[in-house]
Amino acid sequence: MSQDYLEIRGARVHNLKNIDLRLPHNKLIVVTGVSGSGKSSLVFDTIYAEGQRRYVESLSAYARQFLERIEKPDVDEIRGVAPAIAIRQKNTTRNPRSTVATATEIYDFLRLLYARVGRTFCANCGSQVRKDTVDDVASRVLALPEGSRRHVLFPVERGSPDGLTPELKTRLAQLRGKGFNRLYQSGRLFEFSTPESLLEIDFSRPLYALVDRLVIARNLHQRVVDAVETCFRESREVAFEPAGADAAERLWFSERFECRQCNLEYLEPEPRLFSFNSPFGACPTCHGFGNTIDFDMDLVVPDKFKSLGEGAVDPWTKPRYRRYQQKLLHAAEDAGVRVDAPYYQLSPAETDFVVNGSGGFAGVRGFFNYLERKKYKMHVRIFLSRYRGYTLCPSCKGGRLRAEALNVKVGGKTVRDVVLMSLEGTKKFFTKLRLSGQEAEIAGQLLEDIRHRLAYLNDVGLEYLTLDRLASTLSGGEAQRIQLATSLGSRLVGACYVLDEPSIGLHSRDTRRLIRILEHLRDLGNTILVVEHDREIMQAADHIVDLGPGPGERGGKVVFAGDFPKILSNGGRSLTGYYLRGDFSISLPEKRRKAKKRRRVRFIGAIKHNLKGIDVTIRLDLTTVVTGVSGSGKSTLVHDVIYEGLQAAKRLNGRDTADEKALRLPCRRILGASLIDEVILVDQSPIGRSPRSNPVTYVKAFDGVRELFASTPHADRMGFTPGNFSFNIPGGRCETCQGDGRVTVEMQFLADVELVCEDCNGARYKSDILNARYQGKNIREVLEMTVSEALKFFIRTPKIINKLSSLAEVGLGYLRLGQSATTLSGGEAQRVKLAGHMAQARCENTLYMFDEPTTGLHFDDIAKLLSAFQKLLSKGGTVLIIEHNLDVIKCADWIIDLGPEGGEGGGRIVVEGTPEQVAACAESHTGRYLAKFLDEAG
Repeated sequence: MSQDYLEIRGARVHNLKNIDLRLPHNKLIVVTGVSGSGKSSLVFDTIYAEGQRRYVESLSAYARQFLERIEKPDVDEIRGVAPAIAIRQKNTTRNPRSTVATATEIYDFLRLLYARVGRTFCANCGSQVRKDTVDDVASRVLALPEGSRRHVLFPVERGSPDGLTPELKTRLAQLRGKGFNRLYQSGRLFEFSTPESLLEIDFSRPLYALVDRLVIARNLHQRVVDAVETCFRESREVAFEPAGADAAERLWFSERFECRQCNLEYLEPEPRLFSFNSPFGACPTCHGFGNTIDFDMDLVVPDKFKSLGEGAVDPWTKPRYRRYQQKLLHAAEDAGVRVDAPYYQLSPAETDFVVNGSGGFAGVRGFFNYLERKKYKMHVRIFLSRYRGYTLCPSCKGGRLRAEALNVKVGGKTVRDVVLMSLEGTKKFFTKLRLSGQEAEIAGQLLEDIRHRLAYLNDVGLEYLTLDRLASTLSGGEAQRIQLATSLGSRLVGACYVLDEPSIGLHSRDTRRLIRILEHLRDLGNTILVVEHDREIMQAADHIVDLGPGPGERGGKVVFAGDFPKILSNGGRSLTGYYLRGDFSISLPEKRRKAKKRRRVRFIGAIKHNLKGIDVTIRLDLTTVVTGVSGSGKSTLVHDVIYEGLQAAKRLNGRDTADEKALRLPCRRILGASLIDEVILVDQSPIGRSPRSNPVTYVKAFDGVRELFASTPHADRMGFTPGNFSFNIPGGRCETCQGDGRVTVEMQFLADVELVCEDCNGARYKSDILNARYQGKNIREVLEMTVSEALKFFIRTPKIINKLSSLAEVGLGYLRLGQSATTLSGGEAQRVKLAGHMAQARCENTLYMFDEPTTGLHFDDIAKLLSAFQKLLSKGGTVLIIEHNLDVIKCADWIIDLGPEGGEGGGRIVVEGTPEQVAACAESHTGRYLAKFLDEAG
């Protein structure tokens, strides 16, 4: 067998049907197929698991206990497997200290860069802080005119006006013991050997010890060096005092890292000074988190559209504290602060006046400091609690670092300035950065690594992110692309990279950039294995594997293996091939729904994150798709403004208008909130984390099944109730495995082993329960059925059929009724939730929100998903979707396109309207790609 290939024989993981497969090394390979066909089972649970397992088992038993322990996959043989690296579509980071900079390791390079070539500037006068080295001092001194005379001195501690102190006596004795024979003061030398001469010294004035007397000449280098080293050793300072008739200026040098103008000593830059994860570098107030629990200005000024004159400062509108409002207005007039402009339009200097005050006006901070002294009173404590929250740290202003770290600059910018830039801006800064001389030599490799990683992060479409963005706030797609860029930065070769739909979260504009990244990673000498449904990525692949032909038990076979031209020319039984060739397609709707005039909800003045005060209208009873490039503000609008705003508006008890003052909304006002009774966010989070959770319980169909079995003759004789047929509660379930059917045995150095329960033999129930049969089957056998089989079996029970049919309608007919929720993919979990809502009788006045529901879905699955959306609409619901998939976008009734770019370049509505109207907009990136797609579809 050639080692140019990864060869798999007899893979049987999950639904894989004993498949054999030969994959070429150092190629870009796409594994595709309908949802549930076995893609993840092949790529992650077989190839990645075996590659990782072999690597881990090559380590010592001690090292293995700290690493992920992976069970050996069910496969006869795998040859030519490379060390595997999985880059998944999940963001598991919850650490509040983790940022984009730390996750990509760029911050490690920044800390080292600032420690090695950073220049410290005095916080008081702005001059550069430096210390003098022995070589620098020698060069300066030897540059003096030849023949000039100098005394080499270092300072001795002062005494007191009354004479010698005990400490100074001890110090003078030490100096004499070290061989120093003369002291110097005001141009005079005093001998230690003549005690009477010491009586002439004024010990209250500066006193120096004489180290050497020099006549400047070229051959004095070593003598100067020795003298300077002696002075630095004794006092860290050295003075070259003109001697005799020489009237030149005294030269003063210090080994201390201090400002020469202000005599302020500073910390020397070192890597830990710039680490907010280290107690040494972290801000002592917030301990490196960037925020503290304090009065929250978002609570103090809840309506930023109000002016100071209209009572923007909420606590000062209360009768007890209204006098502070008058003080504010008088002080603002004297200070030239505008009181008639909306608060959000005030300049930083004006808001600082409100917060910190000026002159006799104490400001908001002074007001709360005053109340803190009175919080022994209950009503004061209650009042203060209304305005407390996590707020920007007052010491570091969110910078996370101690003040000394922010005195150090490279290229005129502090490390805080750099991490606040977007990745695009940071890339430009380091591209233009030029260091000179020794600095360039020291920082050469560091700058190269920083530039490489920033280039990769920009190339994967993340240019809108800032380096200080919290890693926990990233979407799954953003987290995956950050891992991808980090892998590129490491330049590892000979590995097998396994990726899970890297195109998710990417606009069509950025897919080509992603492909270039994958090709670069491949060209370094790696095998790239991608689970993907995107046509453009398949077209760029060297090899395509299509699994199927159907989902679940009907899948797990290799339907096609070859390159893109081959799948186009001869797809055979490949459903993917049919869609790629155009034999099958998702057609445009015959007629788009029209919005009713009064059936709409308006969100006015949304300014959350990068949204630029936009007004957004959601038309009810339609499908609305929110589009735009990555970072344009889609998630902010849908999650933070619409979802959170409507959830808050529900507290108004049916009033039609909600404003920011009443609810602290993420926008200025919501109109028409009473038209929506319920808001449901359908995401890809698991439907349950317990092995006992399954699809049939989620859609409430299992209630009917348990009632049916409880009505059987055997159950009636035994007195069984529906509760006895539940594996979630004691009664009828096997208590050894607690209804799981399996038990887990922990292995210290190996992967935990799951075994079938010996008591129930995997049946989950006690034997008495299994004796109850309906139409010849017990409850265990029913749970082993697929949804499609169960629809036929329970044909005479409408209560069960109505619930299960929704699962089949969203393309999940292949799932087994008792299949554990932990084995479902994110796309499957989302469709189970969708089926649960479809099973409801009515959906009037319900807004359903989906965030990229096409994740993990094949072309054929998307067609079924769109049909499911139509069913929700037919029952009176409204569907709102964040999406990049052009098949979904073209079928929408209405589109809201945000942008035009990501980050600060986004947050505006570029265009809104029907797909045809958006396609006609030249400024819209979405419109440009949609126009081509509509032409092909037409």
